[in-house]
Amino acid sequence: MDFIRPASWEEALAAKAEHPTAVPIAGGTDVMVEINFDHRRPEYLLDLNRIGDLTEWEVGEDTVRLGASVSYTKIMENLRAELPGLALASHTVASPQIRNRGGVGGNLGTASPAGDAHPALLSAGAEVEAESAARGTRLIPIDEFYTGVKRNALQPDELIRAVHIKKADGPQQFSKVGTRNAMVIAVCAFGLALHPETRTVRTGIGSAAPTPVRAKTAEDFLNAALEEGGFWDNGKIITPSVAKQFADLCSAACNPIDDVRGTASYRRHAVGVMARRTLTWTWESYRDARRASEGAA
Repeated sequence: MDFIRPASWEEALAAKAEHPTAVPIAGGTDVMVEINFDHRRPEYLLDLNRIGDLTEWEVGEDTVRLGASVSYTKIMENLRAELPGLALASHTVASPQIRNRGGVGGNLGTASPAGDAHPALLSAGAEVEAESAARGTRLIPIDEFYTGVKRNALQPDELIRAVHIKKADGPQQFSKVGTRNAMVIAVCAFGLALHPETRTVRTGIGSAAPTPVRAKTAEDFLNAALEEGGFWDNGKIITPSVAKQFADLCSAACNPIDDVRGTASYRRHAVGVMARRTLTWTWESYRDARRASEGAA
């Protein structure tokens, strides 16, 4: 196994173009586990740790540009207001040591359906900034990024440089079921984001299908129910029947398997429970913010 250590982004792209099978490594929290257990033996490892740009972030007017190697700890400490769903998901990642090393770029590159960042990225609405030496930069919508079990839309000569994530314009939540509180792969996970500016709700489901997915039918149902009931304007509590239907549709969006961490039926049930709970939590936060703004006026 050869180790390539570029000193700049341009050198990294050139190396990836010359060795398309090279596996990028930054935090190494996924790759090294596979290598240590001999599940993977790449010909080349492409070390990106000398490229400072990957550990930086920019907060714009509407979006956050998050470098691929920004650690989960940095997200928790610095971007909780702008990216609350991703910050909550970051809290659930493994241990403090792993959170200090791992980043969203690694989750995206591995594309495991159990990656903790995926539900938050789907519900927030993200784009993956990919670049190659030959074709330059492109933005891949998160809905188009996951193409199969541990497969993504990157071309062989492309590297992930950053992730563009819409700043929260409403409450966001993340929930995860695991066999213990720390150092655990998700049995299933669920992310939900309210977008009051567009009067829409987005979801993200992890570890309950071959890829991370959105519950689009559930979103369409809830968007229509909120609009027809005037909930965005009147700030009323969402009725139990609407919450239950939303939860049932989220369960139906799953396509899970039985494995050592949980059965398919349990995963469907748990996703429904998390969907109902996160909807309750986010809507209550929305109502609180609405009452506060009315009181200030």
